[in-house]
Amino acid sequence: MSVKRIMVSEAPAPAAPYSHAVALNGTLYVSGQIPTVGKTGNIVEGGIREQVKESLTNLKVVLDGAGSGIDLVLKTTVFLSDMNNFNAMNEVYGEFFGDAKPARTAIQVARLPRDVMVEIECVAALK
Repeated sequence: MSVKRIMVSEAPAPAAPYSHAVALNGTLYVSGQIPTVGKTGNIVEGGIREQVKESLTNLKVVLDGAGSGIDLVLKTTVFLSDMNNFNAMNEVYGEFFGDAKPARTAIQVARLPRDVMVEIECVAALK
């Protein structure tokens, strides 16, 4: 049994000492992704919809780079800074995952890194 720590060069660099993902026994654990735009390190402009889309885009980049994919996501956790954004998040999230529909938990938290509105993590199978 070997733990593999994964860094994906195409994904935004972590702002702290953690891996983009960790793989073990065919399962991939992806760290929370915030709405950081590519390599710039800037937070995407706009509101909750734009932030959810960017967070999910970053999640996809890590999944693809680690040997998984959106269709292999088993469970996500969505952290919201305000549960009043749930419906808007849900619309963007639903469009992104389409028929994949992984298990999900969505919770409101007191504060997120860089004061973003959303952070999304997941567990996925490897190809």
